[in-house]
Amino acid sequence: MRAPTIARRPLIRFGRVLALVTVVLLAFGWFYPTKHYITPQSGVGYALGIAGGSAMLLLLVYPARKRVPALAFLGSTRRWFQIHMVLGIVGPLLVLFHSNFTLGATNSNVALFCMLVVAGSGLFGRYFYAQIHHGLYGRKATLAELKTYAERLRVEASTIDFLPQLVDRLDAEEGRILHRSDRTWILARPLVSSVAAWGARRRLHRFVRGAARAHGTQHSARRASVTADAMAQVDDRIRAVRRVCAFGAYERLFSIWHAFHLPLFLMLLVAGIVHVIAVNVY
Repeated sequence: MRAPTIARRPLIRFGRVLALVTVVLLAFGWFYPTKHYITPQSGVGYALGIAGGSAMLLLLVYPARKRVPALAFLGSTRRWFQIHMVLGIVGPLLVLFHSNFTLGATNSNVALFCMLVVAGSGLFGRYFYAQIHHGLYGRKATLAELKTYAERLRVEASTIDFLPQLVDRLDAEEGRILHRSDRTWILARPLVSSVAAWGARRRLHRFVRGAARAHGTQHSARRASVTADAMAQVDDRIRAVRRVCAFGAYERLFSIWHAFHLPLFLMLLVAGIVHVIAVNVY
């Protein structure tokens, strides 16, 4: 009987591929002399600026779709959230190539810095969102499910002497992590709970390996299977309690981020409009 596991995402997925491509393009644009081939005032460079600016404007569709029911014909909010995330990376990337990764006139610099601040803010917001989007009750439900499995493990483990001890140790380590987290300032809980969870995981893994060796070779195939299950139970249980401890901090951080992100974007919008007017009029 294997422990229920927290859902794990595949190693290769769209977000990671996009991040890798973005890093490669940023490195290329930073180290390669694009200014010899791209001019912001005309040709490809000018087109990159228009495309990047348009991508940034399209970012407004997501909040509009979320708040205006009449825009339902545009597609689901979930789909526009995903598009919003992609445009928030692609738009600034195009603008950076438009500017050749260099500073220019004052109005250009203001628009560029506003864009970088908003893009950086979006990355933080995406991380905070990923930590809370299942909700605290989802986290606690997962932890409760793992605890239920641990109790079943204790009852059914009469032939594997060390498993009941492991359940007791898991309970103790969980209590230690929760206690340490509760005594910590809420915004520091993700770091504190992560450090505590790392130490707990090491101690429990060491106990499982040592206990498995101490119980000899009898029923070795069975013991190997149970040992693997025990390791999985340790990892899932510690991961779940760490996420429960950190949830409140990420929820608070996401709330703070949300209060600043829209004003920052509006500042970018004004700076971009001023930049376009200045370039085309003067």
